[in-house]
Amino acid sequence: MVPVGEITGGVDTHKKFHVAAARDGLGRLLGTKRFEATLAGYVALLGWLAGFGPVTLVGVEGTGCYGAGLTGYLTGRGIRVVEVDRPNRQHRRRAGKSDPADAIAAATAAQSGAATTTPKPRTGPVESVRVLREARQLWTTARTAAINTLKALIITAPPGLREQLEPLSDTALISCCAGFEPIAAADSAIVLLDHETAVRHTLGELARTIAAHTTRIRELDTRLHALVEHIAPRTSGLFGIGPGRAAQLLLTATSPDRLHSEAAFARLTGVAPQDCGSGHTSGRHRLSRAGDRQANSVLYYIVLTRLAWHEPTRTYLAQRLNPNGGNKKHLIRCLKRYLAREIYPRLIADLTQLTRQSTPAA
Repeated sequence: MVPVGEITGGVDTHKKFHVAAARDGLGRLLGTKRFEATLAGYVALLGWLAGFGPVTLVGVEGTGCYGAGLTGYLTGRGIRVVEVDRPNRQHRRRAGKSDPADAIAAATAAQSGAATTTPKPRTGPVESVRVLREARQLWTTARTAAINTLKALIITAPPGLREQLEPLSDTALISCCAGFEPIAAADSAIVLLDHETAVRHTLGELARTIAAHTTRIRELDTRLHALVEHIAPRTSGLFGIGPGRAAQLLLTATSPDRLHSEAAFARLTGVAPQDCGSGHTSGRHRLSRAGDRQANSVLYYIVLTRLAWHEPTRTYLAQRLNPNGGNKKHLIRCLKRYLAREIYPRLIADLTQLTRQSTPAA
């Protein structure tokens, strides 16, 4: 039991303000209060909680979004923060919803032990990796949309232009369309009266946009790969991983404090076996559907790469395939679990060294 004098807080976060709740060691509600989502508001929130007694734990909703600033402020002052999931929807339907109620639920989840996840830190080199990946994803999505629009315009283009462009590969198509001359702004109102000219002008603009996006993506890839190779050389050096896939594993783990064991890493990446027996059927297992699905996808593609080029992995598959052991789909699941076991010590070593380098000397 938590001593009566120790205070547990809960915070329901929003863009402009946060609502906090305080509970004592016996779980009694001490009060709720609203604060601005600013540095001054963070100071006032912690001061309000500390007014009831020593603050030992705070549960925060949205630690990776609206609660990121508050989480960084609290952890920087030695307060333990745990990430709290959104309240159960069925409970909300029965009991209703309000910001104070969500703050109280966050404090309850933290105090009861239902919420134990350490929030991801939003500073340091790993956060730089996240920012670069988000920018890359933005440009990739924009480029894909531009390519789809360009191909859709070709379908309805005048026959002569369509027959010229449809046989081309994607690279040749973009290069050809980028060569279409742009129209001067002063002449556009008159020149674009011709349908084929308008289509050529639009295809050229789209192709040049696609080429610009491709250039930006390559620049971001260069920066991202150099950063990941510097901060995670052990992980990115494993067969079939490389900097691109190692970046996602870094973002999933973020800090060695979030991974207390190799089994925890397997669960976080969705490759930990779970019981799935029922009735007379027992002893069966399946992989967890929880965890970070992007990290799970990375493990899957690493396994596919190794099945194509890694001799020990190919040998394992050949020895275990039916009639000796199982089907290929099941064996890929096994390989993902083995891969998590191989990655874990190297990833922890990289993150531990990174933490030491980021921590200033006393």
